[in-house]
Amino acid sequence: MITTVLMIEKPLVSEDIELVTTLHGEEHVSFVVLLQPRGDQGLLLRALDDIALGEVDEAVHEGGAPGGDEAIPEAERALELSLKRLRDTGAEAVGQLVEGQPLDLLGSVCAQTEADEVVVLTAPHFVEEFFHRDWASRARHKVGVPVLKLFAHTE
Repeated sequence: MITTVLMIEKPLVSEDIELVTTLHGEEHVSFVVLLQPRGDQGLLLRALDDIALGEVDEAVHEGGAPGGDEAIPEAERALELSLKRLRDTGAEAVGQLVEGQPLDLLGSVCAQTEADEVVVLTAPHFVEEFFHRDWASRARHKVGVPVLKLFAHTE
């Protein structure tokens, strides 16, 4: 069995589920899902990403989305929905919300679970990627397993 630590920002949609559950063909995969609630710290970066994608309306509305403690209930629902969708495919799946630094938690989860790989499934973050400050780039220096970055789908 392969153990995959899956870092996500939003609920997994059917295309994401199919993508991550078929990466290893017929081999059984166990997932440990880490979801970081939307935080206020990334507000400017998210707005810049929206502008880079030509989604100016999204950039304008970034400030209106709940962040910090207000985002936790939504993040809990997103995590539970993602776990249910993974389990519906027959995969094993557990998860938790990220409190604090996501890469610190990632390192400890990889060690505790003896993970075989990390899959980072996020929206494009052009500014962070340009400076190699995105989760995947930083995780490659933090964990001793392969790190794959994939772009999440939207509903």
